[in-house]
Amino acid sequence: MIRLGLTGSIGMGKTTTAQMFRDRNIPVWDADAAVHRLYAQGGSAVDPVAAIFPDAVRDGAVDRARLRGVVTTDPDALARLEAIVHPLVAADRAAWSEARSAPMAVFDIPLLYETDAAGQFDHVAVVSTDPDTQRRRVMERGTMTGDQFDAILAKQMPDAEKRRRADYIIDTSTMDGARQDVDRIIAELT
Repeated sequence: MIRLGLTGSIGMGKTTTAQMFRDRNIPVWDADAAVHRLYAQGGSAVDPVAAIFPDAVRDGAVDRARLRGVVTTDPDALARLEAIVHPLVAADRAAWSEARSAPMAVFDIPLLYETDAAGQFDHVAVVSTDPDTQRRRVMERGTMTGDQFDAILAKQMPDAEKRRRADYIIDTSTMDGARQDVDRIIAELT
């Protein structure tokens, strides 16, 4: 099975692009969805997170808002959290991959380069658009301020560096262009 890592900074259109692969019957593993499963009631991250951040667990599940509050106020919290969550996410990804027999699978990982995971894939595709479109998309969601957006961007690898490292670039400036890029990648890899 060809393993394609799919990544891109916030607001670049990665979720929409992942759906384009699904629409073409390519299985997609989603890192964000895996974290949600791990944080839900009965999820394998709940007890380890509760042991280190007891205030971040409520009703048997990780309360993401409370956890975010802890991580933003304690400079060491993120590293401790990642030490718990990253191995669990990797195990989820491995189990999902082993259960697939498709010729190709996509692994939707927002922080693929930031977590040094690129080497685990046969190819990497970066979803990208211009900075103005990126900012507009995020601000239209109405879920964060401009300062919060800038803070997230500051923690992510710059788009130009991701593009430089990628095997494929999916330009999401237009949906037609993104679909053409997805179709080209599938044609080349399968």
